[in-house]
Amino acid sequence: MSILWLSFLAIISTVVIWKGSELLEQSSHKIAAYYGLPAVVQGAVIVAIGSSFPELASVVLGVLVHGTFDLGVGVIVGSAIFNILVIPGLSALRRSPLQVSRDVVYKEGQFYMLAIAILLLTFSFGVIYNTDGSGSTSVIGRPLALIPIGMYVLYIFIQYQDVSDYKPPVKPPKMSIAPEWIKLAVGMVLIVVAVEGLIRAALGFGDMFDSPEFFWGLTIVAAGTSFPDAFVSIRAAGGGHGEVSVANVLGSNTFDLLVALPVGVLLIGQTTVDYSLAVPMMGVLTVATVALFTAMRTDLAITRNEGLFLLGCYGVFVIWILIETAGYVNLLPSV
Repeated sequence: MSILWLSFLAIISTVVIWKGSELLEQSSHKIAAYYGLPAVVQGAVIVAIGSSFPELASVVLGVLVHGTFDLGVGVIVGSAIFNILVIPGLSALRRSPLQVSRDVVYKEGQFYMLAIAILLLTFSFGVIYNTDGSGSTSVIGRPLALIPIGMYVLYIFIQYQDVSDYKPPVKPPKMSIAPEWIKLAVGMVLIVVAVEGLIRAALGFGDMFDSPEFFWGLTIVAAGTSFPDAFVSIRAAGGGHGEVSVANVLGSNTFDLLVALPVGVLLIGQTTVDYSLAVPMMGVLTVATVALFTAMRTDLAITRNEGLFLLGCYGVFVIWILIETAGYVNLLPSV
């Protein structure tokens, strides 16, 4: 396949993911309202799955169809880095300063940093208990995959405690719910098909340039699957809802790290992760999260200059990935 065809496939797949995610989010909000679900279920479960379904689909398709888990790890980590740096940066440019609350900084932000630590700990356990003695390979089985999933259950419990006095409406809104379920199903099908297109484009680029599939998942697929989150957050920022804009990013990333990746392991039973690639990327994600946390904490707002700084950090990251892939630097030993 030519580079033009692969680029065209990646662009079209991204557009379809955008449309599918839009349908998914619209229908999930209406379904949650119809059944009178509390805010914690809407935010931590319904909306999180809606905005994170592209990443979840990339992991599932990667392991079941293409037999690769490294691509899924690359997508999740790359998407998380994109979400943390690009989306708040663009949102701050859309509306400056982008106001956030203490709850977002001290609860959502710090729990997300804990989610990074838990996933890194899971990868480390996979190395420690790897029976073949390879220090660069992390073997993840179903018991280890339950660790991050258990942490996400704790996350939902904490959210529930904050809204335990929630009172659902006496009567659900008058609407026909069947079309919303159909819309939800159509959105999911569109996303699965489009993510498959992105994965094929990433694998094609990897073969063409003789580079690891991890890196193409980290860039092309990750950016494509993150556009729906960007659309939702930037639109919320434009409406003056800075807290919603940033909380969507942190909640989506928490779901990706603690649920989307472990689901792939639960499906296939056991897989391996290139530890020497995954851990440096988790380190980059940690630095990016600290940068966002610092920007949010200063006056509980992200200013225009801080938004430009976050975007600049992502630019540096992309340049580093490009020169690393081209072989000009070798900070990642297994590449």
